[in-house]
Amino acid sequence: MKVLILNGSPRVDGNTAIAVNEMRKVFADEGIETEVLQIGNQVIRGCIACGACSKSGKCVFDDAVNRAAELFEKADGLVVASPVYYASANATLIACLDRLFYSTRFDKTMKVGASVVVARRGGCSATYDELNKYFGISGMPIASSQYWNSVHGRMKGEAVQDLEGLQTMRALARNMAFLMKSIALGREKYGLPEKETWQATHFIR
Repeated sequence: MKVLILNGSPRVDGNTAIAVNEMRKVFADEGIETEVLQIGNQVIRGCIACGACSKSGKCVFDDAVNRAAELFEKADGLVVASPVYYASANATLIACLDRLFYSTRFDKTMKVGASVVVARRGGCSATYDELNKYFGISGMPIASSQYWNSVHGRMKGEAVQDLEGLQTMRALARNMAFLMKSIALGREKYGLPEKETWQATHFIR
């Protein structure tokens, strides 16, 4: 099994990486392969609603988003991690996620999603909710932990002092591994849930 991790921090080996690496240790113990893409330090523009992806199946801007799409399609789970900026996720990560989820046409049903947020003090809950919305619109079960998936730390490396936060990351990884393995067994025995043809409506009619 595979998990793709998108690190939305512009700082390599910062506090967000500490949180993510705590999960990776558990995934390794569970026999789950992980791959991390450092998104926050890349130049990723936002979606321009050009619609080209509806024909080509990929974003017209050929950058890290299309690389992430290839890995996401093959993965059983997706972890999205971000530092908190003004009670929100890193803008580069949001641009990536907007384009990633909009441009990809593969079925994301029952791929397990988890969001991880890191802050000095406040804004974690708002950012956590923001990131989970990508999973909720895609038929992806959202992995939870013993607390909201947050770790605290300001200066580089301070996250190692947040013992509860790191424990939350370990519990999250264990729960995510359980969900992915359970879904794999369920898919083998029962298949995926039946899907109806999408009924698109608008407020004006």
